[in-house]
Amino acid sequence: MKIRRILATAVAAAVTTPVLLLSAAPAFADTKPSPASTQKPPSDEDDFEKPSLDELRAAVALAQKEYDEAVVAFDQATKAREALDKPDHALRKAVTEAKAAAEAADAEKTAADEALAAAVQAEKDLLLLPGATQQQKADAAAAVVGAKEAAGLAATAAGAAATAVTGAEGDLNEAVAAADRLVTPTRKVKEAAAEDLAAAKEELAFFEEIGGDCDEDPGLEVALSGPKTVTAGQSAIFSLRVTNTSDRTMDAVDVFTNAARLPGAEEVLDEETGFVDGLIPVEWSSADNLEWTPVSEEFESIEVGKLAKGAHYDVKLRLTVAADAPVGNGVAFAYGEYENNDGSCGLGEEFVDARFGILAAKTDKPKPEPTPEPTPSQTTATPTPAPTVSTGGNGNTTQQGGSSRTPVAGTLAATGANENLTRLGLAAGAAVALGAGAMVVARRRKADASA
Repeated sequence: MKIRRILATAVAAAVTTPVLLLSAAPAFADTKPSPASTQKPPSDEDDFEKPSLDELRAAVALAQKEYDEAVVAFDQATKAREALDKPDHALRKAVTEAKAAAEAADAEKTAADEALAAAVQAEKDLLLLPGATQQQKADAAAAVVGAKEAAGLAATAAGAAATAVTGAEGDLNEAVAAADRLVTPTRKVKEAAAEDLAAAKEELAFFEEIGGDCDEDPGLEVALSGPKTVTAGQSAIFSLRVTNTSDRTMDAVDVFTNAARLPGAEEVLDEETGFVDGLIPVEWSSADNLEWTPVSEEFESIEVGKLAKGAHYDVKLRLTVAADAPVGNGVAFAYGEYENNDGSCGLGEEFVDARFGILAAKTDKPKPEPTPEPTPSQTTATPTPAPTVSTGGNGNTTQQGGSSRTPVAGTLAATGANENLTRLGLAAGAAVALGAGAMVVARRRKADASA
């Protein structure tokens, strides 16, 4: 299911409405809000501010600048590394020259060794000649001494040349290693900068998509109500009403709605978790759309259409909790927006929710036979049929264009959440309810604000 657009308009309100996070509380009692003087002030973690269009554009520009700089640094490091592989690089030329000198020194050593061997053999042959004179013998011995000295000098030169090769190769290898060490972090910086740039562009596009240039308008009100409990494997009907309390007609009104199962106390959710798994299928119908229509990628919003001044529009929502859903809590939520033919637009000021408990699915196991005098604990109550809603909303409302202003219960209110709830639990509940996008946007905006 495509949840990005469904939840798009809700995110702008959700990141500035920490009350919704409290819907992850274990208790769903209908508690009243605490007086303002006794309410706990919001923590810094919940104190998010919706960025402006200019701020998001500035963030994109900054991310682009940092990415461009990272690209330059990576290119420079890469070119420096590639240059070391070229034959004309000074260090590689030094290695080549050292190797050539070593080869020449080895050749001279070989020749000197051969000359020494020949002098030694000549002296031996001379000693075997019966008529060899003393002078000849002395000359032969002197030749051997000279050949030994030459061979020693050649060996020393060859050793020095080999040492020079080792040194030149060592210098080259150190330069290569240093270049590699520079390429790796600059590549990582470039990749991180590319991710930051993509994220900044996505947030800007997201802001523009949800109507970043539109102001919040209290004249567009959305109310949502429904049963306090929903049985797993069964459907439940909720009532949604959108009302135009402004002094003008709204030409094109849309309502976005969805529902989700809130995480249990032992569930651990993070940004890598599949948040879509917690969504509860939602269908809607109205006087203009009698068939149940799923909230999906194809029908991602409820198109209310034109809503006259003072008019309201009623919608029925059918939520179906999976039969294997665990016992726990759930929440349905909705948000509205409008566009006018003159180009003006507005976003609903409130992000409303209706919370409910999820009961275990009914089983077909045989019931125990009742005793002659059943006690209350042994009596099986007949399930109450799911509430139904008339095509035009509740009985006290009129169709689109009417003037009834009957209030509908279920708007966003403070809860009696236990203060022992961990921040992880709160974040998990909000993440499932709002989708991963809302939490990531909120967290990133907070980080940007503190940077």
